Amino acid sequence: MAGGLARRLAAPLGTVTALAAAFAAVGAVDPNEAGHYPVCPLLHLTGIYCPACGGLRSAHAVALGDLGAALTANAVAVAAYAAVAAFCARWLVRAARGRPTAGPRPRPAHWWALGGLLLVFTAVRNLPFGAGLVP
Repeated sequence: MAGGLARRLAAPLGTVTALAAAFAAVGAVDPNEAGHYPVCPLLHLTGIYCPACGGLRSAHAVALGDLGAALTANAVAVAAYAAVAAFCARWLVRAARGRPTAGPRPRPAHWWALGGLLLVFTAVRNLPFGAGLVP
């Protein structure tokens, strides 16, 4: 029975371990210091902030436990981190209980809504009145 539990937990625990290692690495190497990470090509070439700009800085702040700085760097990325954490927790619990781990599949309307949200976020953060969303 223990072998079955270990087999069921292998994928979710491996994923959580990889995510924790990624956050630890970003937490250890400050993206606010130049030269550690590549620059955003869209920002570099056009001066436009993409929806992911500030994502590494927000991950760094989350890794250090500074939620305010993380939200300032990129609020959408922080929401995505929370969603991924909730998904991983649900996956881990369902796998431990031996329940099916596949949840409901997003419908096309969900993907369109997410794309629209990211488009609006990108547009607003690049307009003068959206300066508070700039990393």
